[in-house]
Amino acid sequence: MSDQTPLPNQENQPVSSSSSTLPATDQDWRDVRRSEREARREERRAQRASNGTAWVGGVVLIVLGVIFLLQSVRGFTLNNWWALFILIPAFGSFADAWNIYRQAGRLNRRARGTLISGCVLLLVTAAFLFNWNWELVLPILLIVWGVTILLNSLLPD
Repeated sequence: MSDQTPLPNQENQPVSSSSSTLPATDQDWRDVRRSEREARREERRAQRASNGTAWVGGVVLIVLGVIFLLQSVRGFTLNNWWALFILIPAFGSFADAWNIYRQAGRLNRRARGTLISGCVLLLVTAAFLFNWNWELVLPILLIVWGVTILLNSLLPD
């Protein structure tokens, strides 16, 4: 008796020498490798997409720095400086819209929605920063909302 245990494919079965089994195993091996490569590519794409919004913090800091510099040099007064923090989700919405557009290759419903929400947040920020009259801002918001609904009903997903 032999001390060796049989390998999984050698369990007392005759080995077929036909060439039809070799290409199938080669093809299975290639399919596995191909799917592994695709999985790695998708992982890299997802990682790049998540890193695509890292610039938002930098832009917000630059805007804050410019505003504070203008205040100290030119005597520029900004009464509602806290409204600048509304720009953080606005720039985040713009970055999401850009990433969705890049992934889809077109401006689909989801990208349009995030783009419009970024514009609305930008308008609200401007209204607070420049002390605009809300009697002017609210009709503009209603118009933007109506245009959004109209575009979503007319354009394809």
